[in-house]
Amino acid sequence: MLEVSIDGTRRRFPEGTTILAAARELGIEIPTLCHDERLVPNAACRMCVVEVKGWSRFATACSTQLADGMEIQTASPAVEDARRTMLRLLAAGYPAEAVAAAPEKPFHRLLRSYGADTANDGARPCFTDTQHPYLRVDMAQCIACTRCIRICDEVQGQFVWRAWGRGPETRVLPHGAASLAESECVSCGACADTCPTGAIEDRSVIERGAPETWTRTTCPYCGTGCEMLVGTRRDRIVQVKPVLDAPVSKGHLCVKGRYAFDFVHAPDRATEPMIRESGTWRKVSWPEVVEFVAKRLADIVAKHGADSIGVLGSARGTNEENYLAQKFARVVLGTNNVDCCARVCHAPTAAGMKMTLGTGAATNCFDDIERAATFLICGSNPTENHPIVGARIKQAVLRGAKLIVIDPREIELARYADVHLQLRPGTNVALLNALAHVIIDESLADETALRERVRDFDAFREFVAAWTPERAAAICGVEAAKIREAARLYAQSDAAMCFHGLGTTEHVQGTEGVVCLVNLALLTGNFGRPGTGVNPLRGQNNVQGAAHMGCEPGNLTGFVPIEQGKDVFESVWQAPLPHSRGLNLMEMIDAAGERKLKALWAIGYDVSFTNPNAAVTKAAIEQVDLVIVQDLFFNELAREFGHVFLPACSSFEKDGTFMNSERRVQRVRRAVEPVGQSRADWEIICDVAKAMGHGAQFDFASAEAIWEEVRRVWKAGAGISYARIETHGLQWPCPREDHPGTPILHTESFPIGKTAPLKCIEFHATTEVANEEFPFLLTTGRTLYQFNAGTMTMRTANAQLRGTDTLDIAPADAQRMALRDGQRVRVRSRHGAAVLPVRADSRLKQGELFATFHATDVSLNQLTGPHRDTHVQTPEYKVVAVTLDKI
Repeated sequence: MLEVSIDGTRRRFPEGTTILAAARELGIEIPTLCHDERLVPNAACRMCVVEVKGWSRFATACSTQLADGMEIQTASPAVEDARRTMLRLLAAGYPAEAVAAAPEKPFHRLLRSYGADTANDGARPCFTDTQHPYLRVDMAQCIACTRCIRICDEVQGQFVWRAWGRGPETRVLPHGAASLAESECVSCGACADTCPTGAIEDRSVIERGAPETWTRTTCPYCGTGCEMLVGTRRDRIVQVKPVLDAPVSKGHLCVKGRYAFDFVHAPDRATEPMIRESGTWRKVSWPEVVEFVAKRLADIVAKHGADSIGVLGSARGTNEENYLAQKFARVVLGTNNVDCCARVCHAPTAAGMKMTLGTGAATNCFDDIERAATFLICGSNPTENHPIVGARIKQAVLRGAKLIVIDPREIELARYADVHLQLRPGTNVALLNALAHVIIDESLADETALRERVRDFDAFREFVAAWTPERAAAICGVEAAKIREAARLYAQSDAAMCFHGLGTTEHVQGTEGVVCLVNLALLTGNFGRPGTGVNPLRGQNNVQGAAHMGCEPGNLTGFVPIEQGKDVFESVWQAPLPHSRGLNLMEMIDAAGERKLKALWAIGYDVSFTNPNAAVTKAAIEQVDLVIVQDLFFNELAREFGHVFLPACSSFEKDGTFMNSERRVQRVRRAVEPVGQSRADWEIICDVAKAMGHGAQFDFASAEAIWEEVRRVWKAGAGISYARIETHGLQWPCPREDHPGTPILHTESFPIGKTAPLKCIEFHATTEVANEEFPFLLTTGRTLYQFNAGTMTMRTANAQLRGTDTLDIAPADAQRMALRDGQRVRVRSRHGAAVLPVRADSRLKQGELFATFHATDVSLNQLTGPHRDTHVQTPEYKVVAVTLDKI
């Protein structure tokens, strides 16, 4: 520890502490302009100068570390004069109207505080950009602090901004572009967030006014779990900013989290309950619709049995709401027919990791990104689909970490990769087996791990002996030499961290593909340690939580098998659990097609639009007697098949918790009042339960009260209280209130014992293969600017950044077929057809296509087929053979 004196106060601080950090800890504010805690200090603005006794010149507080015995004066007359002089230099040429318009900007506050007047003669030509949907740029207000440049470089990694010229002639401009739209900008808003003057500013603040109130909550988009400050004015969201000390996002957000909030008050927001009668929708009161739903459900149970009804929880809902959805299915209706959208995305992850490691969730935490020496990214495009995780991985690679990318496309991270295994869609298992072959054949396995923590090695070694890189190369379309290079890189790393996504799971061998990734981690000892593990990147904000809360036909809250948890749940719920096997989502659709499913309650889940093989899905749903749709908007399911519509609140309008991809439970807080008559999902469920005679079991006054019951039934989450996660979330297992949470699983043992098994997984080719009739292989996925069904993002200015789905095609294929960008083509598969505009994309190999699935007017799932994962029935979204017809 170092003892120093700051403005006469003596205190001890750890080595490595800067003068600025020490002063702030003492409550002494030293002014800064170029400093941002997220950035490496560069001491350019000189506003933070201080006097150090014995030094011949000023020290910059942001970059100078303490030394034992230092005596520091932070506001001596000489220091204050130096700051005043610097401010007067910066104020020369600065627009006075900008100070008047935004007096609370940090630079403007300092100008007032030090009496520095602006003197703009209007002669300096400056860059402006008013065309971006979210950002306004006016470099007349730029003071060349370079914060925008550095945050884009050091945090986001897009390298958009550059400084040109020197001294007073310095100009900051987008690199190689006339506007942000033409640059590499991804609209994350970090430059606006850090700018101390308003030279780069959120348009929403300019147009709607500055926020009056701030609420800390968690992002409603992907499964990263970024925390945000929601700024409201007159009960409307006008700005969102990142939480600087958030453990996951660390003061950063993507374009969706930061800007895509206008869906909350979209003009077509559905805010009144409705019942469809004789084909016509009629607005009704809440008491009437609750009574109607309760009576219809009770009648169906009485006539056809409880198992004729299915309930779908929502990955956009809170943990508390999903807990009540599955409790309603099991207690009120008496069925295990409950599921959620995890079925169509990461159910293979949960199954594959549970059968091998004993826990079907991420093994490590996001903070291990900075501890990893090597990354293996398999079937995931983090910089678009999980942008904050992607940015952190990119920064780690720029600092020297190694990177292996397994993906049919040249995703952004592939540009930074040491090895890109650009495999043919549907061949993951063959490739991963070949990697395991090389690791064993070249004696790269971790002998200690094999001896102490792994079993069934001999059988596995014999199995993968046949999976030479040459054999896999013929199947995958990847050079054998690259397979060997990737295997060596992964196995020889001190700490190799695997991330995987839907490009791994949404295949007929999705579960088995996940098992193959686990095999690699077990072979190399990349588990149970910092910077290692197998980590799914979950697609939606609470898809991890929805399934974990029990919206899963075979498991209760905590992903506990029904028979294993039966006694505890029956005791807490004071009700018997149903005994019959529950149907998952895909089985519900099958049952509907057979006229066995009589009612479906879909909470925040548009299965009509998002399920595969759309023609078959819609024909099945059409047979259902009662379709209850509970959502923010009148979605495709409601429009085509709904009988009842229940208007729900967004996460900005209610309290609760989400669970992110790394098992972290975090708070969700109401920032605005519910729009119209919309209600929180948990309130709607409770009201229907009470109307069906189960008021005592659904008598909750708040989301926290529901969570307290969750803690009673979920042993691994018993230590997570609202009080403990008020400022930071906790990762389960967290069994007691004095438990710190568990960032890393399997450090000493697995839930299944001391050792985990290696599994022999044979490769089975998909039936979706290219041929003369269908010569292309299409894979599907998300884009940065849109989210899943587009329910939220399509109702924001993100639609200006990406307005519809596109069919991406290799330039050589486009040229061969004489297709131009924007030209619409009919894409046909064995299962249906869709019409999309073409976009030539050099990231694709010839013979392969990529399309997003966000636009309802495209309805891409008309193309996808009936094939499913062999273990959990997750659909094969990631490969379908198609042909193209000009129109």
